Amino acid sequence: MSIINRDDILETIEMIRSENLDIRTITMGISLFDCVSDDENKLCENIYNKITTSAKDLVKVGSEIEKEYGVPIVNKRVSVTPISLIGGGLDKNGFVHIAKTLDKAAKAIGVDFIGGYTALVHKGATKSDINLIESIPEALSSTELVCSSVNVATTKAGINMDMVDLMGKIIKETAYMTKDSNSIGCAKLVVFANSPEDNPFMAGAYHGVGEPDITINVGVSGPGVVHSAIKRAGNCDFSHLAEIVKKTAFKITRVGQLVASEAARRLGVPFGIVDLSLAPTPKVGDSVAHILEEMGLEMCGAHGTTAALALLNDAVKKGGVMASGHVGGLSGAFIPVSEDRGMINACYHGALTLEKLEAMTAVCSVGLDMIAIPFDTSSSVISGIIADEISIGVINNKTTAVRLIPVYGKKVGDTVDFGGLLGYAPIIKVNNLSPDRFIKRGGRIPAPIHSLKN
Repeated sequence: MSIINRDDILETIEMIRSENLDIRTITMGISLFDCVSDDENKLCENIYNKITTSAKDLVKVGSEIEKEYGVPIVNKRVSVTPISLIGGGLDKNGFVHIAKTLDKAAKAIGVDFIGGYTALVHKGATKSDINLIESIPEALSSTELVCSSVNVATTKAGINMDMVDLMGKIIKETAYMTKDSNSIGCAKLVVFANSPEDNPFMAGAYHGVGEPDITINVGVSGPGVVHSAIKRAGNCDFSHLAEIVKKTAFKITRVGQLVASEAARRLGVPFGIVDLSLAPTPKVGDSVAHILEEMGLEMCGAHGTTAALALLNDAVKKGGVMASGHVGGLSGAFIPVSEDRGMINACYHGALTLEKLEAMTAVCSVGLDMIAIPFDTSSSVISGIIADEISIGVINNKTTAVRLIPVYGKKVGDTVDFGGLLGYAPIIKVNNLSPDRFIKRGGRIPAPIHSLKN
């Protein structure tokens, strides 16, 4: 039996009260394979009933745990089986019907988002995949809570450049169709390499084919806690600094493990994983960029930023795996520009560029995330940005992703406000030299040689 002493309790209280420690999300994963029907209306009815029955107590249980343990739980979410896998012979309109059904179910149970409007096309695409992908702009413009993702590459399969080309066009179309709300649809759409099946974070969450019928995954967050720990440590060397981050990540993850286990027990479903990612918010004291600056950088984006982020990401993972037997999802440090006050400030000052952000993604958890760009950026340039970022994931055998927002009516130097956790951001400069001929070659960039491990 573990012994929790008074100092541990007081330290956790201080983390919550003063350092923005929270559980970013409790996400229930739900399989929809038993909902399949060749009748579109019956399929949607089955989906609605499965979600509203399985997750009917999710918000209530989350709120109860929040009150009993005093740990803020920011979001309650649902992820479902990739919809292209259960859509069968549906056309684009049929998939939009499913998206609206997901939205209706999410609202009925009171969750913040529902993920899984997803296609897995890393090696090729079925007619069902294409229909879903082409329906994404309408689906995201006609719903509020639905999130979408497309996996276009894996280390084992290589990069499906036909889908990379298509996703550049889909992002532009989604931006236009949600132009009256700052192109917000693109904030709910992510393009992946090596997407995990148990990720609790939106917009990329879906319930993978290897998952149980229903499961609970939890995403923790604590940039403020790590920042405070580094600040208290003062001018120590890197070995000591890594130990501090590792021990802090251990404590953060233990809180997540407690909440995840308790939620699973009360809901009567299996506990899946704890994702120990440091997920920032626009709030003061909740920034990954400020952690890097506390390490000694004048501003995030200065030379040395990638090395600092590498240390942080590695130490967070090492601490987390000691705290939970089931760490999964993405797990590490997120760098979503619009959601991180320090990143926003660095972009305003020109210290962070798209190229520097891309370099940083080689060592962090995800990729080019929540970056606002001019609307007149061409679809082929967007596809080129996706191809570059996805190749980092494929070559390094890690998850990378792209969530770009070409904001309608905005140009470099303007600011866009998405509200809430999505934050605000400057529109940053994009290199508009055309990769069009390169992208149009199509086909598949072969898997790297190390994919042959077996």
